[in-house]
Amino acid sequence: MANQLKPILLAELKQRYGSLRKLDATQSLYEIGDGAARVYIRYSKLHGRNQGFYGLRKDDLQKLEGLPSVICFLWPGQIEPLFLRFDDYEEVFRSCTPASDGQYKVAIYPQTEGTEIVLPKAGRFNVEGNFGYNVLDSVLDSAKLRNTLELTHPQVQTLLGSVGTVKGFDIWIPTNDRARLDWNVSERFECRDEVPSSFGSIKSILQEVDVIWFRRGSSDVSALFEVEHSTPIYSGLLRFNDVHLVTPTSISRFTVVSNDSRRSLFVRQLNRPTFRTSGLSELCTFLEYVDVIGWHKRIAGKRDKESK
Repeated sequence: MANQLKPILLAELKQRYGSLRKLDATQSLYEIGDGAARVYIRYSKLHGRNQGFYGLRKDDLQKLEGLPSVICFLWPGQIEPLFLRFDDYEEVFRSCTPASDGQYKVAIYPQTEGTEIVLPKAGRFNVEGNFGYNVLDSVLDSAKLRNTLELTHPQVQTLLGSVGTVKGFDIWIPTNDRARLDWNVSERFECRDEVPSSFGSIKSILQEVDVIWFRRGSSDVSALFEVEHSTPIYSGLLRFNDVHLVTPTSISRFTVVSNDSRRSLFVRQLNRPTFRTSGLSELCTFLEYVDVIGWHKRIAGKRDKESK
């Protein structure tokens, strides 16, 4: 399958961006657009619980430093390739130590609630907004989206609520926040009237979480999102930790949403002993604002195509 997916990708890259050149002494690194960007291609089968496992060579990653570049992850059954902007994760990789074979071991979990990448001893990151060639286009574009991106806290809540609605979830957003939702960035959706009383002692905590996805018509929580626009990331992690300690097996998706400059702070805070001991460090994901937009654009576009 790898021999089928990679040639298809390379042909598409050449068609879209013109020139395509493989770098010397590697089978995985390519330059596109007359050297405008580099693409590092990795492939894995899906194992066990729908997991892909990848090895990223430290030497190869060093060839991406300081350049417009992406890591492309391939696996069987993909609709679109996953492109990870390297500069988003460069500092995260530097905080980790590669395995004895010189590779960083990475796992990817394609899931309905949002595809995640897991970097051991660093954290989990939601990469659902990184599918498709538009990600690579943004890397090549000198006026990158992230350079002009300014989202408000309510806009992020609106986009995440919209994504959850399209995916078939019931949405909770704190009652006091609903009047500030921005319907200029999304179609309107309805929110649940209340958090189920079955959560007992943590009901009041859940009511404060910025966005919750419930399985439709039930009290089962599928995902929780805390938007840390200006508030300390640590406060959101503490709220998640309280919920996790009371319901350690029933909720497995916790996501901190913030701008890219706070990604390394998220990694440091999440690796504090209290969160490693509780197990939250294995469950909590980081999602960056630009990827919220990409995720919403992709999901909304898919919905519009299906409705035609």
